[in-house]
Amino acid sequence: MHLVAIGGSDAGISAALRARELDPTADVTVVVADAYPNYSICGIPYYFSGDVSPWQSLAHRTHADLEATGMQLRLDTRATAIDVSGQRLTVRDAAGEASTIAYDELVVGTGALPAFAGIAGLDQLGPEDGVHVIHSMGDTFALDEHLTTRDPRSAIIIGAGYVGLEMAEGFAGRGMHVTQLQRGPEVLSTLDPELSAVVHGELVAHGVEVHTGTTVRGVERTDRGLVVHALHEGREVTHTADLVLAVVGVRPNTALLEQAGASLGAGRAVVVDEQMRTGLPHVFAAGDGVVTHHRLLGTTYLPLGTTAHKQGRVAGENALGGSARFAGSVGTQVVKVFDTVAARTGLREHEALAAGFAPGTVQSAADDHKRYYPGAQPISFRITGDRETGRLLGAQLVGRLGTETAKRVDTFATALYAGLSVEQVSELDLSYTPPLGSPWDAVQAATQAWSREHRAVPLTV
Repeated sequence: MHLVAIGGSDAGISAALRARELDPTADVTVVVADAYPNYSICGIPYYFSGDVSPWQSLAHRTHADLEATGMQLRLDTRATAIDVSGQRLTVRDAAGEASTIAYDELVVGTGALPAFAGIAGLDQLGPEDGVHVIHSMGDTFALDEHLTTRDPRSAIIIGAGYVGLEMAEGFAGRGMHVTQLQRGPEVLSTLDPELSAVVHGELVAHGVEVHTGTTVRGVERTDRGLVVHALHEGREVTHTADLVLAVVGVRPNTALLEQAGASLGAGRAVVVDEQMRTGLPHVFAAGDGVVTHHRLLGTTYLPLGTTAHKQGRVAGENALGGSARFAGSVGTQVVKVFDTVAARTGLREHEALAAGFAPGTVQSAADDHKRYYPGAQPISFRITGDRETGRLLGAQLVGRLGTETAKRVDTFATALYAGLSVEQVSELDLSYTPPLGSPWDAVQAATQAWSREHRAVPLTV
């Protein structure tokens, strides 16, 4: 049995590892487009901040570690075509030499590509011009060389999502003047503005110049440096810097599967079922290039590293004849911005309303541990529940670094997975000791605040 996995990041490697774990005799080949399999793309901002060094530390597993599991790696090799009926994969190596690989089962984990959101110039300017993206180790090396050899003193970051915020911290830590441009009314658009405003304040407090409500129209290179043209509240504005980093989102990398006949769905991602089957015989797919089963929304597109790992594991198991199912995402995310941590899981009110729920949202705050013990800090919460059934629908949290905000959002994520009501979260038996919590944990103080405003009702299904 020969399993071929395409992609050296989360989904492809997870599929290969699971297959070898279940059947050590399975012949597993992983086709990797570059020379850096199983590197943490999510860790790249911390390499630039200086928290992670050297860059080799970003490897989840080394090349040798992966080969020790029994898989074969085809590095610097791009998959160019899938012959579904003939069960053969056409690949091209670094020298441009084409060849084919026969497979019994195929797992495609080609991930996503950077999106440019219609910004003129981004598809024409590159690292040699001082314009960068952060999506691969190659991008990392290009940016690192720019910072080392040119010593830029100013940077414009287009986008204020998770990576954009992390890179703002990294650049500011290097003494650079950072200008952050965000199209929406507030940074970190995955949170409600009431909480993302706290993140905005943290950026400003650390010297980052933040411009919200700013739609970038184009980037050009001039004698004065890189000029970003934008619209702010209906008027044209320009910003100039030595370096531009564009982090405005991603789009699923579907060309290979689309050409092979796979269907596209939400977000123009490849349609897969809960077993990660594409509908093409003997072809599975997983990761940022495919749709996501969401436990509250149904089928959507929500590219996350944690999801890619899980989907890849399911695909690898089922490629060997298993019957595993991807249990679904609830969209749990967290980011550290200087000394602030912001997290979310589940649905915000407008998302829940669009999905047919009857949502109500309550904002509150509670200390991370008993105030009489030194160092207590408040965590701000926004809890969304269904006013008719009492079902928990989502939670948003912002707290200072050290308040265990990330672990507390995991409590809500677990409750969402289990389908608990807001009231049932208040009944959970959570740990307590004064230096770390309260008899009613901050999580439960927040759910009780929701129940006081929205009459507690039993969960109905």
